[in-house]
Amino acid sequence: MSDTARPPRTYTPQEQIVPLMMVRAMFGLVLLVLVIVSAAVWTGRPTTSTPPESAVTHSRVLYLGGDMSGAATVRAEDGTLIADLSPEEGGFVSGVWRVLQRERTKHRVALDGPVELMRHENGRFTVSDPSTGWRADLMGFGRDNARAFAKLLAE
Repeated sequence: MSDTARPPRTYTPQEQIVPLMMVRAMFGLVLLVLVIVSAAVWTGRPTTSTPPESAVTHSRVLYLGGDMSGAATVRAEDGTLIADLSPEEGGFVSGVWRVLQRERTKHRVALDGPVELMRHENGRFTVSDPSTGWRADLMGFGRDNARAFAKLLAE
């Protein structure tokens, strides 16, 4: 290029990508949330919006298997096959299996351990992993996903 080419661009305050006021507001919001959470912890405020506790009416020990395609297998405690789900049918069950694999890897326990599926008096379903202490209330994932596990409890 010739010497008449444009000079290199330099930063000018008018070209801010994120306005300084927005950056200050974001940091202020983070600090505010930190103060609120700290105050709740220090004062011993009880947790809210947690699933209601209810007695277990029915439970079953299951062994879940799955793969990344969404296919899943479910076996009873004695090893009999309860369900062999295709990727279209087993997406949520396979998703729970992947979460279990991650939790078990994190806790360095056997990857093929059992889970306990429980139905409660209030109609909610829970999956619990005794080897890691992980537990999930299935109603939090929607009625259809909870129904996928309800079918396993019925079979």
